[in-house]
Amino acid sequence: MRTPLKSFPDTVASWTRRARWLRWLDGIAAWLVLWAVTASLLPDADGRVPALVAGLLAVAGTLAAPLRAHWRPVSALVGLMVSRPLRPGDRAWQVRPGEAELVLVTSRRGFRIVIARLARGPVEGITVRRTQVLLIPADPSRTG
Repeated sequence: MRTPLKSFPDTVASWTRRARWLRWLDGIAAWLVLWAVTASLLPDADGRVPALVAGLLAVAGTLAAPLRAHWRPVSALVGLMVSRPLRPGDRAWQVRPGEAELVLVTSRRGFRIVIARLARGPVEGITVRRTQVLLIPADPSRTG
């Protein structure tokens, strides 16, 4: 990514830091779910055994890119709430851990949204799920 000529707005900069924490919370949620499942499958085991097995499975799950891309219970909920006010024609920031890019919302239907990346020239929009990206409205008055 090119170095921006001016810095990000304060809200976008704070969301780039929060994005990393949201992914950590997704990992903790995965560990808790795996711990509950493992504890129910091994009812006679010591309390540490299901926790250890769940931890190993959670770490193994981070190595599977498709699983990691689709397991986002915390960040998906936050992404839905933050992108709720976006409508076609609005500008938004697509935020990833440590970086952000200005995009244009061209269409929205349910959980799917079509965005066009402004920095990449006149390219057709791409369809993304609002549960898998973090889109922050560029207009501060539109934040929900």
